[in-house]
Amino acid sequence: MQTGPLTGLRIIEIAGIGPGPFAAMLLADLGANVLRIDRPDGAAIVRALGLDPCKDVLNRGRESVALDLKKPPAIELVLDLVADADALIEGFRPGIMEKLGLGPEVCLARNARLVYGRMTGWGQTGPLSQLAGHDINYIAMSGMLHTFARDKERPVPPNNLVGDMGGGGLLLAFGIVSGVLYARSSGHGQVVDAAMFEGAAALGSALYGLMAMGLYDETRPGQHFVDTGSHFYDVYETADGRYVAVGAIEPQFYAQLLAGFALDPATLPKQMDRRSWPDMKRRFAEIFRTRTRDDWAAVFAGTDACVTPVLSPLEATRHAHAVERGSFVALGDVVQPAPVPRFSRTVASAPRPPVSPGADGDTALAAWGIDAERTAKLRAAGALV
Repeated sequence: MQTGPLTGLRIIEIAGIGPGPFAAMLLADLGANVLRIDRPDGAAIVRALGLDPCKDVLNRGRESVALDLKKPPAIELVLDLVADADALIEGFRPGIMEKLGLGPEVCLARNARLVYGRMTGWGQTGPLSQLAGHDINYIAMSGMLHTFARDKERPVPPNNLVGDMGGGGLLLAFGIVSGVLYARSSGHGQVVDAAMFEGAAALGSALYGLMAMGLYDETRPGQHFVDTGSHFYDVYETADGRYVAVGAIEPQFYAQLLAGFALDPATLPKQMDRRSWPDMKRRFAEIFRTRTRDDWAAVFAGTDACVTPVLSPLEATRHAHAVERGSFVALGDVVQPAPVPRFSRTVASAPRPPVSPGADGDTALAAWGIDAERTAKLRAAGALV
């Protein structure tokens, strides 16, 4: 059994991909009892793609039941589970859950305190709501992809971290918890409409403040002090073909950076002299190419110069800081990030490894109050696999 601040929270997850599972993982990591409803052919599909469902980190920490939601007994079962749940998570296009007979009106009629979490790219309404898309499309329309560009270069999408995970799953999890808090004080559930393109825009809120203050010009991406336009906030290649990250924004940190280079500030342009940035960037690049990445890490170790090695995901798991804090855990042979954030009193336990779709049918349903006789009937009807 998972432990953590969300212990006792019961959530139904209608299995999907990307942000929905990430939200469910975050909630399960912190102790919520999340029951994943998978498709009957879920395991076959992921294996046909060459994937191992038991190594899908996003599905860790919860049990799985495989239901055929095209069969009425399966729908009735989900509604009975909803009656005893705090929240539901789904990530279909708008209207699909309604067609299945599991839309918010029906579910809230069964459980007035239910928080009904909906995860889409464009939102439940609007002219784009029915269109397909992926992270790259949502962050493009949010205005954020535009900002991920070096000077006079095309934007580079930051993997699927801003739309799917940050603007999507993370904010959906926040919405679920917020809705549950309100339901517990008011007795009223509600629908949480989480849209990835809006969530991505929200992650960029600080940019709008900078634009209003005249400190960020959207027509010049890649020319500002925090978007690789400056020499003191960028990534540099080292002698061994690897990289270091520099984030020496504050004057006192910049001074330590120059000290590490053995440069005299009196002989250099002022830090915020934008005209000097291109030349200073070239100079920094030449200096960084004189030593290896790990040599530079040693030079700046223990300083506030804000210079760090660019680690690969595997290297990150082995770094001394991560090791001491237990920032990563191994579930079987899969090393992965540990539950976050940390709590001093309600400590989260190590998550359970992911299971194959449908692996927990009888036992998981029994834990939710479904007796063996009904389970047998569901199997006989082909509603439960």
